[in-house]
Amino acid sequence: MAAPVRVIIADDHALFRQGLTSMFARLYPEVSVVAEIECASEIGPALTSTRCDVLLLDLQMDDHNVLADIRSFARLVRVVVVTASQRPEDALAALQAGARAVVFKRFAVETLMEALRAVAEGHVWMPPALQTELTARMLGTVSKTLTSRERQIVRLVGLGFHNAEIAERLRISEVTVKTHLNNVFRKLDLRDRVGVTLYAIRTGLIGIHEQAE
Repeated sequence: MAAPVRVIIADDHALFRQGLTSMFARLYPEVSVVAEIECASEIGPALTSTRCDVLLLDLQMDDHNVLADIRSFARLVRVVVVTASQRPEDALAALQAGARAVVFKRFAVETLMEALRAVAEGHVWMPPALQTELTARMLGTVSKTLTSRERQIVRLVGLGFHNAEIAERLRISEVTVKTHLNNVFRKLDLRDRVGVTLYAIRTGLIGIHEQAE
């Protein structure tokens, strides 16, 4: 039988730590809690003195935001952030700092175990809703690199207009339309009008069922 995943729980709420420890002991023998930590200042020393595989880490401990510390923790152990925060910004920052997973405390314990197993196997994990949110944010950031004229053209392409029709609507030359569209292809790393249409839908430039007028 495979050795249990050794876990350190870092959270300043005793009931949460003790509840997880008890649950793992009763229901999930593949997890072994090797330490519980209630103060952020104790995490570093514990990681260097205690052999463990995964750190379950709350983002806010004893009025200290540990986001800035994740990078140093991640050099020593795989980090799973378990947080009450619902801010996608916090989750993204944690992942960028080196966390392998972000689990919201409102989730069921089965979700935590899914994340824990994935991280123990060397993967990165996040809930589908967060994946969707982060994807939308990344697409929105890319959208900001387009000029207002390029966004107009993306929208019209998404609605099914040809270059000549776009030129007529915007009162510009067809050559200018082609130039803007080539810039869009380059900036968004797209190859054809189908990709532009999908981008327009994903970023809200057009509705899924919207039709050309």
